[in-house]
Amino acid sequence: MPTGKIRRFEADKADIVTGRRRKPGRIGLYVITAIWLAVLVPISAMAAPYAAMVMDARNGEVIHSENADTPLHPASLTKMMTLYVVFEAVQNGEISMDTPVRISSKAASEPPSKLGLRSGSTIQLRYLVRAAAVKSANDAATALGEAIAGSEAAFARRMNRTAKALGMTRTNFKNAHGLTESGHMSTARDMTILGRHLLYDYPQYYNLFSRRSTDAGIKAVANTNRRFLDAYKGADGIKTGYTRAAGFNLVASAERGSERIIVTVFGGNSTASRNAQVAKLMDLGFSKAPSRMALRTPRKPPYLGPITGATEEVVIARSQTPSTNTRAKSIRVVAASVKTSLRPVARPVAEPVLPDALVAELKQDIQSVLEEVQTAEVREVTATSAQVAMAAPVSAATVEAAISDQEAAPAASVKPVVRPRTLVLASATAQQAAQAQPVEPREAEVVTRISTSGGRHWGINVGRYPSRYAAEKALLTTALAEMATLDGSLRKVVNGARGFDANFMGLTREAADLACRRLQARQVTCFMIGPS
Repeated sequence: MPTGKIRRFEADKADIVTGRRRKPGRIGLYVITAIWLAVLVPISAMAAPYAAMVMDARNGEVIHSENADTPLHPASLTKMMTLYVVFEAVQNGEISMDTPVRISSKAASEPPSKLGLRSGSTIQLRYLVRAAAVKSANDAATALGEAIAGSEAAFARRMNRTAKALGMTRTNFKNAHGLTESGHMSTARDMTILGRHLLYDYPQYYNLFSRRSTDAGIKAVANTNRRFLDAYKGADGIKTGYTRAAGFNLVASAERGSERIIVTVFGGNSTASRNAQVAKLMDLGFSKAPSRMALRTPRKPPYLGPITGATEEVVIARSQTPSTNTRAKSIRVVAASVKTSLRPVARPVAEPVLPDALVAELKQDIQSVLEEVQTAEVREVTATSAQVAMAAPVSAATVEAAISDQEAAPAASVKPVVRPRTLVLASATAQQAAQAQPVEPREAEVVTRISTSGGRHWGINVGRYPSRYAAEKALLTTALAEMATLDGSLRKVVNGARGFDANFMGLTREAADLACRRLQARQVTCFMIGPS
């Protein structure tokens, strides 16, 4: 090999060994890696702040907290308050679940997650509630706020009023859906309080949060929290939330036996890591919560009615030709509904002052009247004494002495004569005579107790299970699936020799028969239980 080629070969070999020779493609690789490190990988590097709280739902005792009072972005956890206000309005007759709601252009234009509502269309309120609770649809949440308060801004004011009534001291809402907005903040503690009130204040609607899917009118929607509901034993709600500013949030509740725990987590890095952290905190709660605990439900706030006030600026002074250096003064007038009216205080009136002469004359008149009355009493006693003197031989001196003594002291009151003990009243004689008469024995009457249950002595059985937990789960699942006929019935688990029977009791014969036929049509085992 020629000497020149050998030298070039050795030089190339040295460059490869020492790394001095670089291919142009590596520069592009370095650039892509830098962009990936700066933009794509973290969102976890810019992760939202973390906060958490664990609470015993039965009495509100806090088991664990971390940054629980730090104001953070709640994201779609906001919809818990949206739904709470809607439930309050429905319960108090402001609106019904069957009310048709017209969709505005604002609601229809909300970004995902959304149901896909079209501007100008109408949909029943119940489907908006399902979409907001299960799918976390932003368009449905805005439509709910507008249906209740007329506008989303007015609805946000009602949300804030309700939050204060619930004791959520560090929460401020700006919208009904929870998308990031300046000033729209809450805390882990406040959201835990809200979740507990949803559970106990409106238990008839709580099953919405445990549905894996539901009919939202225009389509069926899946639950955003279905992974945690399926993965954690006893989980039955409540609400997820995510925005880039908030991270992955979740308020969850689970029940095991007589224990119920509520966990709130803000700022998760992903759905999986958030669910794992919530499960870890749930386990902590169940390990520390006592098995037996007296239930102390939270106090439901008073109903304050719809928001009727409006804030506006009213100009009260404006020059006809204002100069360039002056501005009109304005006053912000807040018109709010008056709930109570203070009773006006009575005008103070001075007592009339009577002249001394008039007062003395009145006293003299009163004294003269009293003397006349006392004199009449003395005369009456004198007449009585005279009659007694005529009936019995009494000396005249004795009578005159008695009369003179009484006339000498006319101001003395006459003491009433004590009734003789031997005197028998006519009413008492009649009563004694009635008691002396023999009482004929009355024939015994047989009284039949009238049932007040309205004939609801029937029930149905939906299966026998190896454990009480499995039977209770079957009862809950069946009750949610067949609310039309089983509403108002009593879920009862009977421990028998062969297992745990899952029964619905307190039904009429017709209701039990109808429920069984409907359940059997869904391939659910069912048979009726008679009054015996």
